[in-house]
Amino acid sequence: MSNLSRRKFIITAGATAAGTLLAHGCSSGSSTTSASPGAASPGAASPGAASPGAASPSAAPAVNINPADAPEVTTAKLGFIALTDSAPIIIAQEKGLFAKYGMKDVQILKQASWPVTRDNLELGSEKGGIDGAHILSPMPYQMTLGTITKGNQPVPMNIVARLNTNGQAISVSKKYLDLKVGTDSKPLKAALANQKIAVTFPGGTHDLWMRYWLAAGGIDPNTEVSVIPVPPPQMVANMKSGSMEAFCVGEPWNAQLVTQKVGYTALVTGELWKDHPEKALTLRADWVEKNPKATKAITMAVLEAQQWCDKPENKDEMCQIISQDKWLKVPLADIAGRMKGQIDYGTGRVEAASLVAMKFWADNASYPYKSHDAWFIAENIRWGYMPATTDIKATVDKVNREDIWKAAATALGVPAAQIPATTSRGVETFFDGVKFDPEKPEEYLKSLAIKKA
Repeated sequence: MSNLSRRKFIITAGATAAGTLLAHGCSSGSSTTSASPGAASPGAASPGAASPGAASPSAAPAVNINPADAPEVTTAKLGFIALTDSAPIIIAQEKGLFAKYGMKDVQILKQASWPVTRDNLELGSEKGGIDGAHILSPMPYQMTLGTITKGNQPVPMNIVARLNTNGQAISVSKKYLDLKVGTDSKPLKAALANQKIAVTFPGGTHDLWMRYWLAAGGIDPNTEVSVIPVPPPQMVANMKSGSMEAFCVGEPWNAQLVTQKVGYTALVTGELWKDHPEKALTLRADWVEKNPKATKAITMAVLEAQQWCDKPENKDEMCQIISQDKWLKVPLADIAGRMKGQIDYGTGRVEAASLVAMKFWADNASYPYKSHDAWFIAENIRWGYMPATTDIKATVDKVNREDIWKAAATALGVPAAQIPATTSRGVETFFDGVKFDPEKPEEYLKSLAIKKA
């Protein structure tokens, strides 16, 4: 997006105190009608669209929106994968928050895998795909650079919010239970030699967590194991069949593995990097360019949903909602514990209140720090998914639209203290003592012993 259009966005979608009326001015309540299912891409497996539930009694009807802030369109098609960190998008729909901000015809469409999500984003809704999605944070960068798209054609994307921090895990087959592996992967070096290890998408967050963990323990993921992609909902079944020895994925699949006594949790990813970024809310850049007010409205709805999701008193209801067949289609028992920070590792270790449980809003979990995206790109370069010549800063500046997040947060009345003053969270320290300075990503890459040649 050009500087001119970026300024245009701030002017047309900029947050004003008067506009905040649309967020909090009326609470008489309104019901939303179910949107008709949208089409998935040709050949997409299980695209199943889910219908929204009743609106929250506190959701202000769309008629109270200041006409100057009315979205250019009222519909958008957003994809999600059956993972608990999609909760903010689901709750925004179920609680009528999209409708509250004028987006009364938003459709939330279940995607079978991350490749299907990518394919549908490439198509866009005008060609039967989707406009945006709950997505692995590196994927918008991969699509913008054209490293994962058809014919390597760039499909510019914008990140408008981070959906969560923490909340993923690395799980190991029960055959290695006696090793009780934790953050140190060294004990598995011999056992995993030439074995299959599953992640959800090449260069995605789970791939990066797995590779970092293995490399920190002296295991080269490029040569000593076989890293394969498997859709999240298929992880447990593949572990049962013996198709792989370990995997990294979001919840509820790690918890389900423990519940079914198929394997155990070696670590939750917050133990690798405390409060690490995970999923993002992304939209096609051309859709954002065309619909700045609608973009702001969607962002506001999701931010409000994130605030709701993080409140302890809402956890039970949130888990009940997302467990439904139309959403995750997973037993409530496989969701509730870890969403509340109660983690049974399946090794005898049980954390009643984990300090690195999933967060949706607390500690700036929703804000898309550019410094975090710089790490994602650096790691993609590390493992050969992106060219070493990639201009990290320029790429982040093109994709990361933290300005939209700030406009939406301001319109919601988020206190200034909860709106980061800088796009960098500073130097990050990982569990093995390695540090990442977002101002010096090249030095970070040079310091790593194991990487793609």
